[in-house]
Amino acid sequence: MESTTEDESIKSDEKNSSRKSRKSSVDRFKACCSKDINMQMIRDKSEKLKSDLLENFEKQLQDVIEDFVQEIEKIEQSATVNGNPQTQKRTDGELSGKAFIARRSVLSELLEISHIRTIYHIFVAILIVFMLNTLVCDFIDQGRVVLDFQLIIYSFGKFPLVMYVWFCMAGGTSLIVYPLFQYWAYNRRPGRVYWSDYLWLTVYVVYQMVFLFLPVKTIHMNSIPTASSVVIVTEQVRLMMKAHAFVRENIPRALAYDKSKWKEDEDLPCPDFSKYLYFLFAPTLIYRDSYPRSPGPVRWNYVVSNFAQVLASLFYIYYIFERFCIPVFRNFNREFMTPRRLILSVFGSMLPGTLVLFIAFFAILHSWLNAFAEMLRFADRLFYKDWWNSSSFANYYRTWNVVVHDWLYTYVYKDCYMLLGGGNRALAMAAVFLLSAIVHEYILSVAFGFVYPVLFIMFAGAGFAFIFVPNRSQRSGNVFMWVALFIGTGMLMCLYSMEWYARISCPAMSDSFLDYFLPRSWACGPSLVVDGIFALPKLEL
Repeated sequence: MESTTEDESIKSDEKNSSRKSRKSSVDRFKACCSKDINMQMIRDKSEKLKSDLLENFEKQLQDVIEDFVQEIEKIEQSATVNGNPQTQKRTDGELSGKAFIARRSVLSELLEISHIRTIYHIFVAILIVFMLNTLVCDFIDQGRVVLDFQLIIYSFGKFPLVMYVWFCMAGGTSLIVYPLFQYWAYNRRPGRVYWSDYLWLTVYVVYQMVFLFLPVKTIHMNSIPTASSVVIVTEQVRLMMKAHAFVRENIPRALAYDKSKWKEDEDLPCPDFSKYLYFLFAPTLIYRDSYPRSPGPVRWNYVVSNFAQVLASLFYIYYIFERFCIPVFRNFNREFMTPRRLILSVFGSMLPGTLVLFIAFFAILHSWLNAFAEMLRFADRLFYKDWWNSSSFANYYRTWNVVVHDWLYTYVYKDCYMLLGGGNRALAMAAVFLLSAIVHEYILSVAFGFVYPVLFIMFAGAGFAFIFVPNRSQRSGNVFMWVALFIGTGMLMCLYSMEWYARISCPAMSDSFLDYFLPRSWACGPSLVVDGIFALPKLEL
C-alpha cells in the first residue's frame, strides 16, 4: 500500500510539474509575443515619427533654401561679368531684372545621382522595348523585319525648303533689324522723342508683320508637313522674340545718346554686330552685351551626346504615336463617336500625352539648349527649374520653361506693369497669359492647318484660373498639379487627333476661309463617308 501511495504521489508531482512547465512555457510564449507586439508598435511609431520629422525638416529646409536663393538673387542684381552689369539696379517701384550667372542645368546635376540616373535608364529601356515590340510585331505579321519610318519621313518632309525658309528668316533678322536700328540710333536727333522716331517704330512694326506673314504663306502654298511647319513657326517666333529683345533693351541707350556729349566710358547707342550675332544663337531670349562664359575648350563629346538624345527622343515620340495614337484615331468618323468613347479616348490618351510632354521637355529644354550652350560656351544653363516639384500652377509656370518665362516677364509683364502705373499686377499677368496662349495656339494652328482653339481655352481659361487655387500643402498641391497635367495632355492629344483625322476623312464644310475655323469633328460621322466618297456636298457659306 505504501508503495502504491508513493507511486501515486510521484505521478501527481510529475503531473503538477508538467502542468507548471506547460504554464511556464505558455507564459514565456505570451511574454515573447507581447514583447514582439510591443517592439513592432515601437517600430511603427518610430517610423511614423521619422517620417513626420523628415517631412517637417524637408519643408523647413526648402523654406530656408528659398530664402537663401532670394538673398543670392538680390546680391546678383549688381553682379558683373567681364566688367559689364548683367542687370539694371532696381529703383523704387521698379521690378527686378534677369541676372545671368554660371550654373548648370538641374538634370545635369541630378543625373549624377545614381537613383535619378536609374530613372533615366528606365526610360531608355522603355524605348528599347518599343523598338523590339515593333520589330517583333512586323516579323510575326509580315514574316520579315520592316523598318518603316514613314511617319517621320512624312512629318519632316520638304526639309530643303524648310532650311531655305530658315536661312531667309535668319538673314532678315541679322541683315535688316540690326542695320536699321544702328542707323536710327546713330542718326536720330538727341533729346526728346520726335515724330521721326515714331516713323522708325512704324517701320519696325511693319517689318515684324511681314516677318510674321511670309513664312506662314510659304507653309500654306507649299503644303509643308506638320513637323517641318513646327520647325519653321517656332524658329519664326524665336527670332521675332530675339529681335524685340534687342530693340527693347537698346532703345533707352539710343534715346540717351548725344554725340556731342558722349564720353568714352559711356555705352554706345548700338552694340557691336558680333554681340548681336552671338545673341541670335545663344540659348536665351534676354539681350545683354555680354554673358557669363564657361571656361576651357568646348566639350564636343558632350555636344554630340546631347544631339543624340534629341534624335533618340524623336524616335521615342514616333513610337508613342505609332503605338498609342494612330491605331486609336485613324478610324475616326468610320465609327460613331459617343460620349462614352470620347471619355475613354481622353483617358487612353493621358499616358502617351504625358510621355510626349516629358520627352519634348527633355529633348528641347535640356538636350538641345545644353548642346548650343556648350558650343557657345554659354555658362548660365538654368533653362528650367524643378517644375516637377511644384505645388501650385503659379510656380509651375515660372519653372517649366525659364527661357520663355524670362522673356515674358521682362518684356511683357514689366512693360504692362509700368504702363498701368504699377498698380495692377493681375492685369499685367492676364496680358502675359493671353499673349502666351495666342502664340501657342498660333503654332499649332499653322502646323496642323486648322484653327481648333482647345489649347488656347485651356491655357487662357483653366490655366490662368489655376494660379489662384490656394495651396494648402506641398503634397496635395503637387498631386493636383500632376492630375491636371495628365488630364490636360490627354484632352489635347485626343481632341487634336480627332480633328486631324476628321480633316482627312470628312468633307469640308465650306469652300471659304471659314473652313479653317469650323471644327469638322463636331459634325462628321460615318454617314458622311460612303466607300471612300463623301456623301454630302460641301456647304456654301
